Amino acid sequence: MSDAAAIINPQADTAEHFDVLIVGAGISGIDAAYHIQTQYPDRSIVLLETQDSFGGTWHTHKYPGIRSDSDLFTFGYKWKPWTGAPIATAGEIMGYLNEVLDEQDIRRHIRFKHQVKSASWSSDEKLWTLEVTCKDTGESRFFTCSFLWMCQGYYRHDQGYTPEWPGMEDYQGQIVHPQTWPEDLNYKGKNVLVIGSGATAATLVPAMAGDCGHITMLQRSPTYFAPAPNRNDVADMLRELEVPDEWTHEIVRRKILHDQQEVTRRSFEEPEALKAELIGAARQYLGDDFDVETHFTPKYRPWQQRLAFIPDGDLFQGIRSGKASVVTDQIDRFTAKGVLLKSGKKIEADIIVTATGFNLCVLGDIDFTVDGEKVDFADTVTYRGIMFTGVPNLVWVFGYFRASWTLRADLISEFVCRMFKHMDKLGAQVVTPRLRTEDHNMPKLPWIDPDNFNPGYLTRSMHLMPKQGDREPWIFTQDYWKEKDEFPAADLEDGALVYE
Repeated sequence: MSDAAAIINPQADTAEHFDVLIVGAGISGIDAAYHIQTQYPDRSIVLLETQDSFGGTWHTHKYPGIRSDSDLFTFGYKWKPWTGAPIATAGEIMGYLNEVLDEQDIRRHIRFKHQVKSASWSSDEKLWTLEVTCKDTGESRFFTCSFLWMCQGYYRHDQGYTPEWPGMEDYQGQIVHPQTWPEDLNYKGKNVLVIGSGATAATLVPAMAGDCGHITMLQRSPTYFAPAPNRNDVADMLRELEVPDEWTHEIVRRKILHDQQEVTRRSFEEPEALKAELIGAARQYLGDDFDVETHFTPKYRPWQQRLAFIPDGDLFQGIRSGKASVVTDQIDRFTAKGVLLKSGKKIEADIIVTATGFNLCVLGDIDFTVDGEKVDFADTVTYRGIMFTGVPNLVWVFGYFRASWTLRADLISEFVCRMFKHMDKLGAQVVTPRLRTEDHNMPKLPWIDPDNFNPGYLTRSMHLMPKQGDREPWIFTQDYWKEKDEFPAADLEDGALVYE
C-alpha cells in the first residue's frame, strides 16, 4: 500500500490518507501500532489522540495514589517485559509506555490534540473519511483510511459519572470527581468523604489517609477486595537467578493467568468457598473486633463485579489505624456541612469525592455513517466482540473485566493482522461482518450478560451497546481463557465475514 499522501476528498480540499488509522494513543492504540509496524511495515499508520499526551487513562487520572488494579505482567504487553512490582503507579506505567514509544519508534505516528468528530464510510471509494478537530487551533482537518482501528477506550475522559443527590446545591464544601482531580486541591488536615467503594476509592482512601484529618469511605453495599503483598515470589526468584527479563516476564505472566483462571472458575463453581476466603483475608487485616459482615461481605457472588486487588492490604491498614473509616449506608441528601444518610446518621466533610464511576461511551461518541446512513451500534450484532454487522473495515478494542485489558488488545491485534493476511491472499480490500441465513432468527442478547458481570457504569448504558447472539461467531464471552484459543483458530471463511 501507499505511503501517507494528500488526496482529493469531496468533503475537504485535501485529506491525509493512511492505510490504517488508529483512534487513541493509550494502551490499546500503542499495541495496535506495534503489531501493524511489526507485521506490515509497508502500511502507513497514524494515531489520532484527543489528549495532549499518550497514555489514555494513565494520563487522564491525576488523583492521589493512582495505580493499576491489574498486575503489570498481564496488563503490560506480551512483547515488552515488565521489571517492577506487580501493581504499578500511573507514573511507572507512563514510564513503561514512554520506553515502548521510543524502542518501537511509534511516537512519530501520533497526532495529539486531534479529536475525531465523525467517520463516514464510502463503499464506492472503499475508504473511511474522518473529520477531526485540532483542539489547539479549533480548525477542522480530514483524514482518510482504508481501515479504522478504534482504540479510544470505553468511557468519556472529560467527564466522570456523579449521581444527582438532593441538596447538592446546599453543600458548602468542595465536590470533586477523581477523573477531573484539581491539581491544587489541598486536603491536608481536612475531613474528606469518599463516596464509592470500587478500585478508585480503594486507591484514594489509603493514599490520602496520612494527610487528612480523617477520611471516610461511604458505600451503598460492600465490595470484594483481594489483599496481598505487592510482590511476585516467582518473579523475585527468577530475577535472583538472573533469568533474562523476557523469560521471567513470560513465566510469571503464565503463572498469574493460571491462578486467575482458577479464581474465575471458583467464582462460578465454588462461590461460597471463594467468598469465605476473601472475607477471611479482610478479617485478618482488620481484626476480629471489626464488623466485617456489615462492611466487607457483599451480597453478590465474587466476580459479578470487578475484584479489586489492594497491594499490601493498604485500604484495610488505613482503616485499622483509625485514619480512615468505612460506612455502609445510603445518602438521603446533601447538607451544608456534608451528607445525611438514610439511617439518620450525618457525616460532615470539608471535601466530598464522588468515586462513583465512569460515563461509558460507544466508540468514542463519534458520529458514524456507512454510505450516508447513520450507524446506531445498538442495532448491530458484534462479531466476536471486535467488529459489527454492516460496518466495513472497522474494529473496536474492548478489553476484559476479569483479566487485564491488554490481554484482549493483544489478541485483537493478532486477529486483525491474520485477517489482513487473509484479505491479501484473496485480493480483498473490504471486510464486513454480516449475519448468515441461519443467523437471522437468533436472539439478540445484551453486549455483556448481566448475570455474568454487572458494574453500574455498564448497566447504565447497556442500551447503547451492540448486541451479541447465541452462537459463534456472534458471542462476546469476556473470557480470555476461551478467546486465547478461539481467536487464532477462528474460521475466516465461515460466511460471517464478507470480503470484497
